[in-house]
Amino acid sequence: MKRQKLLFLYLSNSTPDSKTIGWSLYDGTGKEKPPAEIETEPPYESALDAMKDGWRVIQLPTLSVDVPGQEYHTNYLEFEFILEQIEDCDD
Repeated sequence: MKRQKLLFLYLSNSTPDSKTIGWSLYDGTGKEKPPAEIETEPPYESALDAMKDGWRVIQLPTLSVDVPGQEYHTNYLEFEFILEQIEDCDD
């Protein structure tokens, strides 16, 4: 049986080779659990590194127009790449 793994990488800008600044992993195979510690190192330095390791990009970040006067307001991490792998599972 095949199961899906999803890797969410938040990068420093919209290019796949930019630095990872945040991440989450969701493993449908049940082999890996999300890290509980904030200080855990990301599994890849960039989305491009993940792609070279077999991850497939299924969503790129949507670029938004900057709003004048909002430069110093905080918000969500905007450069989100979603990647997937399909793995065999023994279920």
